[in-house]
Amino acid sequence: MEYENNDKPQWYVAHTYSGYENKVKASIEATVENRNMEDVILQVQVPTQEVIEMKDGKRVTKEKKLFPGYVIVEMYMNDDSWYVVRNTRGVTGFVGLASKPVPLSAEELKSMGIKQQAVTIDLEVGDEVRIVDGPMEGNSGQVEEINMEKSKVWVNISIFGRETRTELDFNQIEKIKNT
Repeated sequence: MEYENNDKPQWYVAHTYSGYENKVKASIEATVENRNMEDVILQVQVPTQEVIEMKDGKRVTKEKKLFPGYVIVEMYMNDDSWYVVRNTRGVTGFVGLASKPVPLSAEELKSMGIKQQAVTIDLEVGDEVRIVDGPMEGNSGQVEEINMEKSKVWVNISIFGRETRTELDFNQIEKIKNT
């Protein structure tokens, strides 16, 4: 089977028997550990949200599954990873067309509250960068601060002759190569 965009991990949705989501998650994680596939199947999640309910006149906070009957898996899709997830007890298949799993889009991930894996960038404080996306697109400036955990960079750019500190995502900038 040919898989598209296999150069980076993507999130896929696996359909499970209702009520088996946490068991499926644990089974996949155990199989990944046993087969040393941590670099292929990166994480498994059962999306939940906190819900406040009134019980006997008291407020009780509970975890509620956002998508009963589904788990989401971040992985590099190949025959081995497909086999491990598909043949986990409680999994009935992947969400997608026929037998071909379809990865979740960035918008779908964002709406589910899932942050994509942190982006790494080859930058140092003092490097010159060009802004390639957003309202400041086309400007360039010097990197003042980098936060790898949040994938953010603060750049000092000149606007109307004044230096302005601007917060940007890694994907909004590109390093200007010094020749």
